[in-house]
Amino acid sequence: MMVQKGTILIADDEPDIVSFMQQYLEDEGYDVITAYNGYEVLKRVEDSPDLIILDVMMPGMDGLSVCSTIRERVHCPILLLTARTSDRDKVQGFAAGADDYIVKPFGMEVLMARIEAHLRREQRGKRPIRQTSFGEVTIDYVRREVYIAHQMLSLTPKEFDVIQLLSLSPGQVFTRDQIYERVWGYDAIGDDTTVTEHVKRIRQKLSKETPKSYIETVWGVGYKWGLNARR
Repeated sequence: MMVQKGTILIADDEPDIVSFMQQYLEDEGYDVITAYNGYEVLKRVEDSPDLIILDVMMPGMDGLSVCSTIRERVHCPILLLTARTSDRDKVQGFAAGADDYIVKPFGMEVLMARIEAHLRREQRGKRPIRQTSFGEVTIDYVRREVYIAHQMLSLTPKEFDVIQLLSLSPGQVFTRDQIYERVWGYDAIGDDTTVTEHVKRIRQKLSKETPKSYIETVWGVGYKWGLNARR
């Protein structure tokens, strides 16, 4: 008996593509939910999928609109399918809350590898992490302390919260709005310029101890903890 690996929601207005992906993923041991337009996706996310695949060019409510609409209440990875390859299109997708881009046409082996990589990351994220290191930087999530070569940085609680959010998902891009909402809360009084100022102060404190940049700017989108910062 095949072990069920998780639930994936596929949304595309082309039934043949949906059917093909559904069959492939089910053969690989996944449970598959399908939708053929953006409005159906809004309903099917209530089934709590572990990962969502969205076609960008769906009629009516397109994939970008769906992604930005559901992102606040859906925390699983969202992969966008698109024939567009420009940086501007990718920036729009990441700004809408997508975690990855799959360019059409694509091979199912590539899609499968992306799906499994994101699901592995999600599983790692569910495990409590007490401490991690990136180069000479050590972050203690229990004590809420950051060290560079055993020298503890003097951080405010919110500065640590920003580092914690970014460093727990290295390489993932967070918009300024997402950082503000997750660190300060939905009901906080302020705006995303607060995030910019906090990142600036964090960088200043890091730069006094190391020349390496850990928080990278993704222009027009937000920030990420750089993958090149790993040990």
